Amino acid sequence: MLALDHLAIVAPTLAEGIAHVRESLDLDIPEGGRHREMGTRNHLLRLGEALFLEVIAVDPEAPAPDRPRWFGLDDAAAVRADWESGRRLRAFVARTNDLDGVLGRRPGLFGSALRMSRGALSWRFALRGDGALPMDGLLPCLMDWDAAGHPARAMPDLGARLRVFRLDHPDPEGAASLYREIGLIDPPEIREGPVFRYTAEIETPSGPRTLA
Repeated sequence: MLALDHLAIVAPTLAEGIAHVRESLDLDIPEGGRHREMGTRNHLLRLGEALFLEVIAVDPEAPAPDRPRWFGLDDAAAVRADWESGRRLRAFVARTNDLDGVLGRRPGLFGSALRMSRGALSWRFALRGDGALPMDGLLPCLMDWDAAGHPARAMPDLGARLRVFRLDHPDPEGAASLYREIGLIDPPEIREGPVFRYTAEIETPSGPRTLA
């Protein structure tokens, strides 16, 4: 069983990502921290008891990792092209308590499980050898928080809550079939559209807002 864990804005720079969220949601989201293993940095927005939004980018102050970074962040040209085309909410992550089992049933699709960390927090994350998003982001990245539990409860609560997570896709039935096949229990709401892209409707203290 896979459950929606968090949404990811993959940004060319952290400053651009934070500014996009501020413009879209009228919120300044707090810093999360640095990922030593990946040379990245993030800011986080709590969206529920076990759900959050992540803005992630390469950390220019960190040494380069010894393998490709996650979320396709090493391909700066592709990240910039997606950003300029409006595909900023670029990916999502699903959690499971059987990460090894899921990966074993679908070898090569999601990658292999690696230990990641942010400060004192540690978890396991499935990463492809090339660092690319599974099926260019149509499928979620997979993770397991282990015994540490979900970190959203410890995040500052700015009053933001996810109302709808939506996928536009040229083949909505095909996308829905993929989600059923992997056992995703709360997939995005899918509608037909000419371009594959995600949007999220989020309730904020300023009212409902859309993040794309």
